[in-house]
Amino acid sequence: MSLPSGALSFLPILGLPEVQPGNDLSALLDAALRSLPNQELRDGDVLVVAQKIVSKAEDRYVDLCTVEPGAEARELAQRCGKDPRLVELVLRESTEVVRVAPQVLIVRHRLGFVVANAAIDQSNLPQGGERALLLPVDPDASAENLRQELEHRHGLQLAVLISDSFGRAWRLGVCGTCVGCSGLRPLVDLRGTPDRSGRPLQVTQLALADQLCATATLVCGEAAEGRPMVIVRGVPAPYFATGHGARELLRPLQQDLFR
Repeated sequence: MSLPSGALSFLPILGLPEVQPGNDLSALLDAALRSLPNQELRDGDVLVVAQKIVSKAEDRYVDLCTVEPGAEARELAQRCGKDPRLVELVLRESTEVVRVAPQVLIVRHRLGFVVANAAIDQSNLPQGGERALLLPVDPDASAENLRQELEHRHGLQLAVLISDSFGRAWRLGVCGTCVGCSGLRPLVDLRGTPDRSGRPLQVTQLALADQLCATATLVCGEAAEGRPMVIVRGVPAPYFATGHGARELLRPLQQDLFR
């Protein structure tokens, strides 16, 4: 499959309130769209949603005061200098501890992501300090449910991506990464497509969902901007398809050369 050229636009959705547990994200989105002129969904739009508001709506909060760290968590906390209660949560959300160093705890999340602190976050939380926020139980299912609700409300073909900020091996800084996907092919296989010289590409696969999430993160911001949803407009129609999830972006363990 070739990648058609064309202009993409990334439009932040303004006017969203602080998301509370149990909130209907599709209803909040509709209210925000109605609150300002020139905010609307169109056929073929991709909605990129920050993981944090999905987790908030699904009440993935944990009060650290309720967490009793075990022996492994206390030992790892001494090695990495983190709160033992937070380390206990990380272990509960993980299948493997990959690396431990001062202020660093890299694990393989139960969903398959290799990520710091099991992607558990304490930033931008109301009544923060003693609270932590976990990833959704099933981000692909969360994206699927939101897409179906929005398509039903608006009668449009849409896609939904759930984005979180992950660090990357050998690179400094965090980057928007797709953790949930519905309605879009997350991985575009260009193998066999000719290059400019007519030579078939041998290994090229584009992480389309990650690329869209990374760019959308520039629009959302990482601090106090309060823009957790972005409409991506102009994604070519061939990349819309159901039955795909962000798990397709995970490299199989047997191909992990750095274990």
